[in-house]
Amino acid sequence: MSTREHFATRLGFLLITAGCAIGLGNVWRFPYIVGQYGGAFFVLIYIFFLVFFGLPLLMMELAIGRSSRRSLAQSFETLEPQGRHWHFNKWWMIAGNYVLMSFYSVITGWMLYYSLKGFSGEFGVNSDATVAGAAFADMLASPSSMLISMLAVVAVAFGICACGLRKGVERITKPMMILLFALLFFMALRSFTLDGFEEGVSYYLKPDLSKITDGGIARVIEVFSAAMAQAFFTLSIGVGAIQIFGTYMSSNQTLASEGLSILALDTTVAFLSGLVIFPACFTYAVEPGQGPSLIFVTLVSVFSHMENGAFWGGIFFVFMLFAALSTLIAVFENIIAIFMELFTTSRRRAVMINFCVIFVVSLPCILGFNYWSDIHPLGGSSTILDLEDFIISYNILPFGALVYAAFITWRGGWGFNNFLSECNTGKGVRMPSWGLNYYRFVVPVVIFLLIANCYYSVFFAG
Repeated sequence: MSTREHFATRLGFLLITAGCAIGLGNVWRFPYIVGQYGGAFFVLIYIFFLVFFGLPLLMMELAIGRSSRRSLAQSFETLEPQGRHWHFNKWWMIAGNYVLMSFYSVITGWMLYYSLKGFSGEFGVNSDATVAGAAFADMLASPSSMLISMLAVVAVAFGICACGLRKGVERITKPMMILLFALLFFMALRSFTLDGFEEGVSYYLKPDLSKITDGGIARVIEVFSAAMAQAFFTLSIGVGAIQIFGTYMSSNQTLASEGLSILALDTTVAFLSGLVIFPACFTYAVEPGQGPSLIFVTLVSVFSHMENGAFWGGIFFVFMLFAALSTLIAVFENIIAIFMELFTTSRRRAVMINFCVIFVVSLPCILGFNYWSDIHPLGGSSTILDLEDFIISYNILPFGALVYAAFITWRGGWGFNNFLSECNTGKGVRMPSWGLNYYRFVVPVVIFLLIANCYYSVFFAG
């Protein structure tokens, strides 16, 4: 096998790995739950889980990637003791990448579609949420619109990956991520000029302990569960998407240092998104929400009320497109590396084959909003997208994280001393040697609690 590529710069590694973590949840969920669950108090709770739960998980994937210099396809075989069978887990973890892309590529296509709508002035003038919601429903009812948008973003992402790590992924993604941050800061500064800035920021960040304690212990559990889930899901741990960039990184910095930098970039995007969203909502008296309705209904209505709304709406959806596309490129790079190692084939061939695979696996998600809209796999009004999200988010990702934790701490696995040595290679923040029991007991317990809470929210919560 040819010598593995490495990132040309440390900044390239940090921005691209952070790009994998930075996704739509940073924008359409984090700001809302901060405002809903106590403002600045919730931010502190979230940072606690991010550092003491998210960082260990992030270092696990990076350590396995950097030590083995292999993707998920061969990393377990490279590191596991002879005669052990940890590598059997890779098959369902690899499948998780395709499940994730089966709907994430479609949603990324939505961002492209709405970017074009924004700049073309199709958000209208003084449109209310009903009009914006009807326009979103029209897009979902049109499989051709979604298919064309999805194929466009998938072609771009795979085209970038086809050029290789340095000439494609790093050369394109690094300036794209810099532009993403520039757009976000630009929009956040614009929020200072809005009439509803003070009221919006007060709703978003004003410390309010009553939003955590009112409702007793059940409410406290709900708030902590939300913080824990956001800290976990923002990192996409469990399918090797972060690990692949560990295989390309240098050994000049400790993994704790690199991990903290990635978390800081990820949190910055999530935090600033709230400064963009809430002042706009309060300026134009639009009730903020979360999820797709926040982006495609609430904010579209807001932009239609703004002076130069077509420009601001277009800019916002370009930012959203970059955030989604960065994750798309990262996971596609993981899929391509896995395919190349499994079948000893060229990068270009791996790209062409997987482009066809992603096209096929994305069809159920697209059709689930129109021709197959009468299929409700999780009951109620659930769609095929909801099922795919449930499979990856509530099953493959957390159980994949458990496998990583077990692999570095259980007897017969890679070994905690090997993990510790890899983490502390290089300059920077070092991981203490007493962390074995934390990784062996605390991290798995938190993941099990996360899984239990997810299942409760889907099947039992009213």
